[in-house]
Amino acid sequence: MKKGEEGILDILILNLKKGCRPGFDKLYQELALPLLKRWNVDVIFFGPSLHEEETYLVVRRYKNVTDRGKNQDAYYNSNEWKNGPREQLMSLVESYSSVVVPANEILIDEFRMMK
Repeated sequence: MKKGEEGILDILILNLKKGCRPGFDKLYQELALPLLKRWNVDVIFFGPSLHEEETYLVVRRYKNVTDRGKNQDAYYNSNEWKNGPREQLMSLVESYSSVVVPANEILIDEFRMMK
């Protein structure tokens, strides 16, 4: 995206099963992250929460809500996800939710610097 076209941020909050965070983080980096990159998903931040042992955060950037919906529908319905890391990752997840907020360059830069 060009400057001035910041888009939106999809903030995915994963509540993991007790003691699973190190394993989830390893699987996420080795399996999910490369797959998301192949699908051109702009993951600007991922990692464990500082406040709870079972919480993990993924922040993705999209052009708009419509782009997010199309991209996520295609990705999560793909054979590459379903036959790939889906089962391994989701077996470690207790629950999840997401929040969508407007993006701006300052917020995006701050998330990218936390990596």
